Amino acid sequence: MITLRTDDTTRVRPPRVLVTKIGLDGHDRGSRIVAAYLRDAGMDVVYTPPWQKLSTVVKLALEEDVDVVGVSSLATDHLLLPQLVALLREAGLPHVRVVVGGIVPPQEERDLLAAGVARVFHPGSARDEIVNGVAELARKAREEANGGFTP
Repeated sequence: MITLRTDDTTRVRPPRVLVTKIGLDGHDRGSRIVAAYLRDAGMDVVYTPPWQKLSTVVKLALEEDVDVVGVSSLATDHLLLPQLVALLREAGLPHVRVVVGGIVPPQEERDLLAAGVARVFHPGSARDEIVNGVAELARKAREEANGGFTP
């Protein structure tokens, strides 16, 4: 759970994660499994079908007040993530963390991290690694959004 401070009140809500597939990659089995992991761990999960446009992902992130956007990539669609990070910033969501899971070669991983992607999960990442990693990133995102308030 994440504790949120809003003026004179404090409320607790679970981390909120958008799990999506962008571009032309339609292999969604892994993203469905990860969405279930996160949901079973108590997170609020917004799941989209494959083939989302970056603009749609940004719109959903804003409308759903997410802490983390998780993108599954088994093709080269992860190369679009620097643009997604930039679009989230332009939309006033610089605190939202972007993670990717899937097949990402080492040089591309370095490039993604340098462009603002928060984490890369590779095939075979353990359930606890994913859940704990996303939860920690959600906590950091919420803290940043709340002006440094530590839950």
